[in-house]
Amino acid sequence: MTLAPPQLKFFADVSVQVAKPHEVGRTARGLRRLIPILSGEVVGDGWRAHVLPGGADFQLVVSDTLAELDARYVLETDGGDLIYVQNRAIRSGAPELMARLVRGEPVDPGAIYFRCSPSFETVSRTLGWINERMFVGTGARYPDQVVMRFFELA
Repeated sequence: MTLAPPQLKFFADVSVQVAKPHEVGRTARGLRRLIPILSGEVVGDGWRAHVLPGGADFQLVVSDTLAELDARYVLETDGGDLIYVQNRAIRSGAPELMARLVRGEPVDPGAIYFRCSPSFETVSRTLGWINERMFVGTGARYPDQVVMRFFELA
């Protein structure tokens, strides 16, 4: 029996506005940071949503070349449905570029590896199917926002 590899099917483009990071400091595991999520937009195939304020990206800068990200926030669709998002990601690059990102400076997104694995929870009748699927994505960090493209693993 041959199993077909999963295909990528576009799910949504996401733009998240973020505030300045709160640095907890260098713990035994790495540099801990919390980045408040302020707002944002989501545009999917036939649906739209906005990012509600109050979420955050919990970051661990593991080394001078690697950061582990864990963002949690809520979307509200134009139809009023709520979607809880947990998006785990890794971001890696050359030490000097990663240091610039930590300082909040612009970096060419093409020079940084940024991949994510978002998961969704909703009671929406229209989008309820997303509770039962896996997703992956790619992203870019800018000084005041994160831009991502999510794909369903079909």
